[in-house]
Amino acid sequence: MGLGLPYARPGQVIGLLGGSFDPAHAGHVHITREALKRFGLDHVWWLVTPGNPLKSRGPASLEARLAHARSLMQHPRVTVTDVEAQLGTRYTAETIAALQLRYPGVRFVWLMGADNLAQFHRWERWREIIERVPLGVLARPGDRIPARTSKVAQLYGQYRVRKRDAFGLGVHTAPAWSFVNIPMRRISSSEIREKGEWG
Repeated sequence: MGLGLPYARPGQVIGLLGGSFDPAHAGHVHITREALKRFGLDHVWWLVTPGNPLKSRGPASLEARLAHARSLMQHPRVTVTDVEAQLGTRYTAETIAALQLRYPGVRFVWLMGADNLAQFHRWERWREIIERVPLGVLARPGDRIPARTSKVAQLYGQYRVRKRDAFGLGVHTAPAWSFVNIPMRRISSSEIREKGEWG
């Protein structure tokens, strides 16, 4: 299933993009490439989850999702992984804590779409996440205002990194977060599933 935990050197900045990727699509590829450029990341790891605790319906098999994601995301600085399955973690906070323990000196940045920031306060141990690693938020269509007025944005407003400083997000000490507007592709995994094009 997995290919082992990915390699990273102390001092590198690694972006983490988590999700069920059920299925991965061109939108995931697009925000990954943008995150590499906008946040000055050395690499991005896709964390293909065994299952999403916030979703009642289970995803396709992990093996199928990994294989599809790896065929789609072709970039020398992007690694598609099943880190959570290998670590035995379920929640993002647990995964980040485990990675920080295993990769001393590596700086991690949690990547998310603006829609996730709007409901981030519903995540398990969400305060721990933002206190551990910077958040790199990429705007998606229709999600700019809800994200900017979200509970997280209000509580941690003083820690927002200005757009012009977003390139160095990984060197900021958490809590820190940056919100960047990028042209987004209007595509979602749920739409692909509903059309019967996956699974």
